[in-house]
Amino acid sequence: MSVSRLAWIAASALVFCVIVAAWQQAADARVFSPVFFPGPDRIWSALHRGWTQGDLAARTATTLGHMLVGWLLASVVGVALGAVIGLSPLASAYLKPTLELLRPLPASATIPVAIALLGLGESMVLAVIAFGAVWPMLVGTMHGVQSVEPRLLEVAHALGMPRRRVIRDIALPSAIPDILAGLRLSLTVALILTAVTEMMAGGDGLGAAILDAGRLMRSANVFAGVAILGLIGMAGAMLLSILEARCLRWRLAS
Repeated sequence: MSVSRLAWIAASALVFCVIVAAWQQAADARVFSPVFFPGPDRIWSALHRGWTQGDLAARTATTLGHMLVGWLLASVVGVALGAVIGLSPLASAYLKPTLELLRPLPASATIPVAIALLGLGESMVLAVIAFGAVWPMLVGTMHGVQSVEPRLLEVAHALGMPRRRVIRDIALPSAIPDILAGLRLSLTVALILTAVTEMMAGGDGLGAAILDAGRLMRSANVFAGVAILGLIGMAGAMLLSILEARCLRWRLAS
């Protein structure tokens, strides 16, 4: 690990420690009501108690399952549909107007529709997550596929390659940078929508736990749940950054 990398990690850790210390000082001084503003010590106690004695671990696993399944569904649909639209002018002409109509819709606004169609259950949660997370993947894949070197497509056409092989062997490998960027964005969207839909649908996820704790004025539990969501998002972003760096090593080397 380089010296600059170590210095960056140390500086980031120092800033985090300063923020936590200032937060604790503000909480001890009762700058805000302790009912609404718990200190890091109370949040840590709530985390430890919920993880060791309560159901926080099970709720975290449920939220992770919702997020990952919805994200994977969005990724598969987004990559497949984006590749087809990006390579086919006919598919673009027929599908793009409808997609442009749906894309600006806030995914949270579709929750009542999803509840009416699917009820308050797993299928509703996954459908809303997938709907909201599909757009970064779809747009990224479309852009990546449309940026393929035209000469490669001309050679493939001259050799009589079927469209399926053109997508698999030429378009998707060339679009990997855009696809990976879409993966990171869609994972963030999936996490946000997971929390929101769990709050609406209830159940055993972190979103429902945070909402229940807020209703009971248990602010430490609220902050504990939010902290876990933040850690999930940070861990996901770090893992995808590592994947992106390894997949694009050839690009960085050039």
